[in-house]
Amino acid sequence: QVHLVESGGGLVQAGGSLRLSCTASGRTFSSYTMGWFRQAPGKEREFVATIMSSGGNTFADSVKGRFTISRDNAKSTVYLQMNTLKPEDTAVYYCAADRSSYSPSYYRNWSNYAYWGQGTQVTVSS
Repeated sequence: QVHLVESGGGLVQAGGSLRLSCTASGRTFSSYTMGWFRQAPGKEREFVATIMSSGGNTFADSVKGRFTISRDNAKSTVYLQMNTLKPEDTAVYYCAADRSSYSPSYYRNWSNYAYWGQGTQVTVSS
């Protein structure tokens, strides 16, 4: 079992920045594929970004160029740096993990992750 805890959400004005963190339990974090998803009220869960154990990453088109994803294996933590935030980025952001390592495109699908955090709210005011 992998336990994930997100932090860093909050209220920010449009154009601002936030950094989300997700810390995982387990001794083999470096081998996990990690992802971020978000869900706005009344909408389906949406892929944001993923980072492979190799460090390779992929982003949703809607956040490309504004968000970055990174990992610190020594701290068992994955980060989502969100810049130039827009009101449409408002959502609950979820961290996800999987012990396997398939293709980045495989991990755009939320159902391919085995473990999930509880979510952290991000609200961007206009």
